Amino acid sequence: MTRKTLLVAGATGIVGAAALEHFSAQGDWDVVALSRRAIPPAPRVRHVALDLTDATACQRSAGAFEGVTHLLYTALYEKPDLVAGWRDAQQMEVNLAMLRHLLDALALGAPQLRHIGILQGTKAYGLHHTQVPVPAKERWPRAPHDVFYWHQEDLLRERQAGAAWTFTVLRPQIILGHAVSSPMNVIGAIGAYASIQRELGRPLCFPGGGRYVHAGSDSRLIARAAEFAATHAVAANETYNVVNGDMLVWQDVWPAIAAHFGMAVGEPTPLRLAEEMPRHEATWQRLVQHHDLQPLTLAQLLGSSWQFTDRTFGHGLETPLDRIVSPIKLYQAGFNGCEDTEDALIHWLARMQQSRLLPA
Repeated sequence: MTRKTLLVAGATGIVGAAALEHFSAQGDWDVVALSRRAIPPAPRVRHVALDLTDATACQRSAGAFEGVTHLLYTALYEKPDLVAGWRDAQQMEVNLAMLRHLLDALALGAPQLRHIGILQGTKAYGLHHTQVPVPAKERWPRAPHDVFYWHQEDLLRERQAGAAWTFTVLRPQIILGHAVSSPMNVIGAIGAYASIQRELGRPLCFPGGGRYVHAGSDSRLIARAAEFAATHAVAANETYNVVNGDMLVWQDVWPAIAAHFGMAVGEPTPLRLAEEMPRHEATWQRLVQHHDLQPLTLAQLLGSSWQFTDRTFGHGLETPLDRIVSPIKLYQAGFNGCEDTEDALIHWLARMQQSRLLPA
């Protein structure tokens, strides 16, 4: 059995954490976790503490990447104002520089590098600001808007000239998993919102806008898709949408979420979570004390996730735009993974409870 070594950049994020768990459980992979923050010890996982925005530090760390054969790049820089940052030139430049600094270090320290997997998202299609044809497909030309994905992908194509490695772009939609301080942790936001409402004796009211159809991407599924891309020649220099395989309408899974918390479903009650929920810090701290949770504030736990969840829930929109992408290309390539989105939501809520991040 040929051993492979995966470097996971952004190891404390939602996808990075799922990748560590998945690849370290496989018998033929060793894993190097790259992040600024520490990670829990795990078998066959070695941690490299590194700030990818620091070019000098990356150069000095090149030796830490000896033996790396594969890279999964999930590192991300977001501004505190999450949505405004998506069109911010400085945000794009920082994300580009982070990848460039790591590629420079790998060119020095990892001559055996064979494959790079990199995460994008459905902002590639413009789904975050406009109606696009249904379903969105990878073969379309680039959407006419600036996003850091294009800068990173162009850099990869430039660096690939004369190199021995290939790369694969993975495009999930609403990522389901958990990670502390992630700016887009809808699971954590739902769980904290439900826990606070329950503590206040209220039913679980859906706080968003009108119904619309989109999809979830379980982080465990993304990790499996990343392994497929890393180990199958058909995926070389390709782009794949990675979604669970079913559809998601928040109002239709809301009863299952309420049942998980032992709550009644209330009438839909529009609420801008990013404005309202920080006001409940005292209630949250009461829950932290009573349930012996990890001693985190809402801001420390969720980052900008309230704002992301408002957008995901279609807050303020009577008829949000459907956001549907096609998973067919990935299936046709030979990947057969799928997840039930309702089950995934409950799984990750339970995982956050087991990790003492949410009250049971």
